[in-house]
Amino acid sequence: MSRPRLKTALVASALLLAAACSSGESAPSPQAAPTGIPGRDEIRHSPNMTLVANVPLAAPFDGPEDWGTDMAFQGRYAFVGNYKGFTVHDIGDPEHPKAVARVECPGGQNDISVSGDLLFLSVDEPRTDDTCASDAGDPSASGEWEGIRVFDISDKTHPRYLKSVRTECGSHTHAIVPGEDAGTLYLYVSSPGPASETTGCPPPHQNISIVEVPVADPGKARVVAKPELFAGRPQGETSAGGCHDITVYPEKNLAAGACFGDGVLLDISDPVRPRLLQTVRDEKNFSIWHSATFSNDGTKVVFSDELGGGMAATCLPSVSATKGADAIYALTPERKLVRQGYFKIPRAQSDEENCVAHNGALVPVPGRDVMVQGWYMGGVSVWDFTDSAHPQEIAYFERGPLAPDLHLGGSWSAYYYNGYIYSSDITKGLDVLRLDDPRTDPAKAVRLDEFNAQSQHSY
Repeated sequence: MSRPRLKTALVASALLLAAACSSGESAPSPQAAPTGIPGRDEIRHSPNMTLVANVPLAAPFDGPEDWGTDMAFQGRYAFVGNYKGFTVHDIGDPEHPKAVARVECPGGQNDISVSGDLLFLSVDEPRTDDTCASDAGDPSASGEWEGIRVFDISDKTHPRYLKSVRTECGSHTHAIVPGEDAGTLYLYVSSPGPASETTGCPPPHQNISIVEVPVADPGKARVVAKPELFAGRPQGETSAGGCHDITVYPEKNLAAGACFGDGVLLDISDPVRPRLLQTVRDEKNFSIWHSATFSNDGTKVVFSDELGGGMAATCLPSVSATKGADAIYALTPERKLVRQGYFKIPRAQSDEENCVAHNGALVPVPGRDVMVQGWYMGGVSVWDFTDSAHPQEIAYFERGPLAPDLHLGGSWSAYYYNGYIYSSDITKGLDVLRLDDPRTDPAKAVRLDEFNAQSQHSY
C-alpha cells in the first residue's frame, strides 16, 4: 500500500486511473472469467486451489484499522505484520495453524522480515518515540521517530524488542542483504518522500538508506550509507523520491527496485555501494511502481504497478489489462531490461473492491516461471509467465466484497512456503491454501529453512 503522505504520486495515480476508466479499453482475459461477482464474503476458487485454514485477527489486533500486512517465514513459523504490531503463527501443521504470540507495537506498515534470531519491522509513519508504547506523531514536529525496529525472536512465544534505527523518511519496506560473512547483515530501506513540511524527510530524498546490523550485537545497528540513485530523473517529474520496494538477489549480485515513477536495476556486488545499471519507465501504463520479483534463473524481472495506491477498484472491465498489472521484463546477459508482456487477473471485480497487483513471489517449480500474488480484494492468483508474452492464470482464490462501509481488504501478500500458499488478508487474518496442480506439484519437494520475499535465493 502506498504511503498517505506521498500525495503527488497518489494524485498522479488517480489521474491515470480516471484516464484508464474513461478509455473504454476492456481487459482481455487469458481464460474465461467466472460469471458475476461473488456475494459479500462469498468464497470462490479454482478447482485446484483449496482454503484449508484461516486464523482470524484477534485482540489486540481487532480494531477497525488493525490491518494485516506482509509476511516472513522461518522453520515452522509464519510472521505476519499488522499496523498494530505482528503475530507469530505456528504452521508446523499447515492445516491447523495457531497464533503463539501477538506483539503489540504500532506503526504503519510494520512490513516484516526475519533472519536467525532477529526480526525487523519497517515503520513508515512518524511516531512520538521509538517505543512500542508510542503514539502517532506530528510529521512537522521535531524529534518524531520512524525507521526500523529490531526484535529478538529466539523465543517465538515471547519476542523481545531490542533496538530502533531512525532512517530518512522512515521505512516503507526493507530487504535483507547478507554481508561478506555471517556476522553482518544489511537492510536496504525503501521509503518515499520528500515531505517538505517535515523535519525527518526533507527534499530531495533521491536515495535509499542502508542499515548495517552486527548479528552478534544488533544493538549497534546503524545507518552506514545513503546512496543517491535517482538524481538523474527528468526535470518536471513528480517530486517523489526513494523507492517503494527493493528486491535483492545476492547470488546474482543484483537488485531490482520499484521506485514509484520507474523501475531500476542495481549491481549489489558491494552491498554498501549499490550501483545503478539501468532505469526503465512505462509512462503509458504504470503509475506507482510497487514491487519486483526475479525469475529463479535471473533472466526475467516482474514489476508490479499499484495503480490507485491500493485503495481503488482497478480490476474493472473498463480499466486496461496493462494498468494496475504486472509487467514482465527479460533480463539480458548484458544486464539490460527489455519489456515482453503484461499480466492482470482475468476475473473482473466490483467497484466496491480495492484490487490491484500487490505482493507476491515465485512458486518454486523447476524449469518454469510461476508466481503467486496477492491482489487485495481480487484475491490470490497463481500465474505462469514461462512464456513472457502470454502469461496465464492457473489458479485463484477470492472472497466477495466486504460490508458496504468497508472498502479496504483482501490479500496484502501471498507466498508459497514448503508446500502451501499463505495469504495475509488485511481484515480476515491468515489464510492457508493448498495448490493441487500437476504443473506446480514439483514445488512441493522444495523445502526452505527461511523465506523473506524481498531477499531471493535460488532453489
